[in-house]
Amino acid sequence: MAFPGGRRALAIVVSLVILMAAGVTWALWPSDPVVKDRDLVIPVMDGPSDDQRVDLDATFYPPASGGRAPAVLLAHGFGGSKESVREQAGRLAGQGYAVLTWSARGFGRSTGQIALNSPDYEVKDVRGLIDWLARRPEVRLDAPGDPRVGIAGGSYGGAIALMTAAYDSRVDAIVPQITWYDLADALFPDASGKGPVNGVFKKMWAGIFFTSAADRLAPGGGSGAGGLAGLAGAAAQPPGGSGGREAGQGARQGAGQAGPATPGPDQVRCGRFLPQICEMYQKVAETGRATQDAVDLLRRSSPVSVPGRIKVPTLLLQGQHDSLFPLSHADANARAIAATGAPVEVAWFNGGHDGGDGEADWLSGRTTGWFDRYLKGTGSPTGDGGSAAFTVTRDGGRDPGTRRPVLLHATGDRYPGLTGGERTTVALDGPQQPIANPAGGSPASISAVPGLGGLLGGTGGGSIALDMPGQAAVFESAPLAKPTQVTGSPTITIRVYGTGEATLFAKLYDVSGGALPVLPSSLVAPLRVTASEAGTPVTVTLPAIDRRFDAGHRMRLVVSTTDLGYATPAAPAVYRVALDTPALELPGDAALRTPATGPAWWTWALPLVAIVAAAVLLLTGRARRGTHAGDAPDAESAGVPLVISGLGKRYRNGEKAVDDLSFRVEKGQVLGLLGPNGAGKTTTMRMLMGLIHPDEGEIRIFGHRVRPGAPVLSRLGSFVEGPGFLPHLSGRANLELYWQATGRPPQDAHMEEALEIAGLGVALERAVRTYSQGMRQRLAIAQAMLGLPDLLVLDEPTNGLDPPQIAEMRRVLRAYAERGRTVIVSSHLLAEVEQTCSHVVVMHRGRLVSAGPVGDLLGTAAAVNGGGPRLEDVFLDLIGESR
Repeated sequence: MAFPGGRRALAIVVSLVILMAAGVTWALWPSDPVVKDRDLVIPVMDGPSDDQRVDLDATFYPPASGGRAPAVLLAHGFGGSKESVREQAGRLAGQGYAVLTWSARGFGRSTGQIALNSPDYEVKDVRGLIDWLARRPEVRLDAPGDPRVGIAGGSYGGAIALMTAAYDSRVDAIVPQITWYDLADALFPDASGKGPVNGVFKKMWAGIFFTSAADRLAPGGGSGAGGLAGLAGAAAQPPGGSGGREAGQGARQGAGQAGPATPGPDQVRCGRFLPQICEMYQKVAETGRATQDAVDLLRRSSPVSVPGRIKVPTLLLQGQHDSLFPLSHADANARAIAATGAPVEVAWFNGGHDGGDGEADWLSGRTTGWFDRYLKGTGSPTGDGGSAAFTVTRDGGRDPGTRRPVLLHATGDRYPGLTGGERTTVALDGPQQPIANPAGGSPASISAVPGLGGLLGGTGGGSIALDMPGQAAVFESAPLAKPTQVTGSPTITIRVYGTGEATLFAKLYDVSGGALPVLPSSLVAPLRVTASEAGTPVTVTLPAIDRRFDAGHRMRLVVSTTDLGYATPAAPAVYRVALDTPALELPGDAALRTPATGPAWWTWALPLVAIVAAAVLLLTGRARRGTHAGDAPDAESAGVPLVISGLGKRYRNGEKAVDDLSFRVEKGQVLGLLGPNGAGKTTTMRMLMGLIHPDEGEIRIFGHRVRPGAPVLSRLGSFVEGPGFLPHLSGRANLELYWQATGRPPQDAHMEEALEIAGLGVALERAVRTYSQGMRQRLAIAQAMLGLPDLLVLDEPTNGLDPPQIAEMRRVLRAYAERGRTVIVSSHLLAEVEQTCSHVVVMHRGRLVSAGPVGDLLGTAAAVNGGGPRLEDVFLDLIGESR
């Protein structure tokens, strides 16, 4: 007779076996390998005749996995250097790529002069770098002299990726971000379609772009325009990089590092640009108009000059908040590359030169996914398990508690371009209106101010749109009867009455009730038109946007005579503007799929998985107890929270991540675990938590040897390698679920004490996906403190906290230890460690460098140096990098 629940029982057993295998595999998985780097100087030959030597300051990161691997060239943005992309380079090397970064000619410590990614200069430099990679034993080759190589970079670095792919067939894949298609069009845009010779000079961006290099040779350097380059947003931002802050930092660090000690007048005026480029800028800046020579020079450094020559898989990442290189540039690049038959994907993200770095992790994943697919032949181009020819980051509203934006990624199987898959119209209304250009073009209306979005918090879209009275004509729709999603560039035909040439700026607003309007993307459409008494018709292409206009909102078109970011005529004039047709044409793409904002199906299964996995690990740990020699409790160390003896851990290639490490931690101590990246701190902490096995030595907690599932681990609370929570559950529910998975009684959790430590208030009842980084950090620390463990291990506990929260965390950790418990803190904030910790352990290259009380360490250094050093100075001394 069959047992009624037999099938169900069998299914449960099978599930447990699968979960057990997954849990054990995860627990025994080795820690990330150490990423190394080597600074070097690579000489290359460039110039029209290949007779100019340039010394490029570079850094090579061998693949951490060892062996031969595909290579990635990481290019920096304008005003930056190789240091701007260091973090991303380390990540890619850790993911199995050979990575080469360099400071472009004229930047950082590299010699030469800036040529704006000219085929004769910067492109030849990169071809020389590819030659160098082809000789490296760490780099996989497709053929002799032909390495498997991809190029990624933002802005200036994105353009060099495109241009090198056009001139060097050895390039296998590229990821250009926030970059240009036609540099002449970017600096002299014309929304009427007549081209840059008829365009309006983008004077503020051009001034920052060109004078930032002049500042680098000016006496003192690092102030003035170089600093402005940093404020200008993400001008040096690589995919997943840290944006314009690095650009400014790179400019300041590079100031004065090359060139004459006492610059002459031309050098102060031109900085490190080639003389012909400086001369071009001087001329157009004085006249406010592009010459054909200027257009030709700028286009020579642009993909528009190499039609049909970029034939490699290309992922184009372009910012929706970018008044320097708007979405139209990615569109033009996408169309040109797709015409060759090469795979192309386009993503519009929430950021750009005008601010927005909240999607750095997502962009980094997209970049790595693209290279995994086209360099390694594995993974998916999106890096998240799916593929989409077009991805748009959309505004999902704001969380009512934090007021932080919620971002959604809409995807489509094809890229619709700026004209969209379909078009609708909205009727505008308004009479013919006079508009005046004031003498001198001042005061001017305001739309996008370079760097403003970054200064307003870096979330993108910051705007202080201002239309000066008497200078702007306004046309508006009736309230919308239904929501309208616009994806692409709207168009409208207007008539301009008067005499002479008029410089005009068109922009679109989303008007909600009586509230101030919001300018989509903070962009304008500049144009020049010759007015006539009969009225000159002109079709205006407005900036591309992806925006939902809600029902009841109105669309407002404003046409003004001035804009702060652009050059305008100095002579006073009056024109009249009217609608030639009331139809505002709106592109859209109904094929774009926006994910639902509710919980995904797997969020309901994850709590059960977490509970079962915890039970499996607990049971397997109990089953193993007593089966290993040396597992018996050590009576001498039974009262000692932590004793590490002769600890060692090797990677698969035999290299030691931790080497003969020994130290002990007593009750009541707050111990700071210090060391540079790659010192072995995280590997040590993972062994301490029983997540991975040591190859040599042992770890004992209160006399018991640590192994995966060891019962003594219930006396340890930890927070290592970032918080991990179920995003659609509340903070409180996450803590409760975690404690349930331990199998311990609810009253042992001391939940209220942990919640008091978190200090999240009513936010505890909200979904964790709405939390800021600091809130997640506090929740993770509260989770580690559940049950008030005797040993608390925290990795970077103050990351994401503001100064008052850091001070409060310092107080909490000290008070926690004063009650007879022990705290171990790994941190890069040495000043904070000095104020928080009673003892320190310093590691370098896997070995113990120093251990003892903070006071003793500082006191010894003071006696030697005759002063009162900071912990930072002592730390740098110990690891051999004293300043």
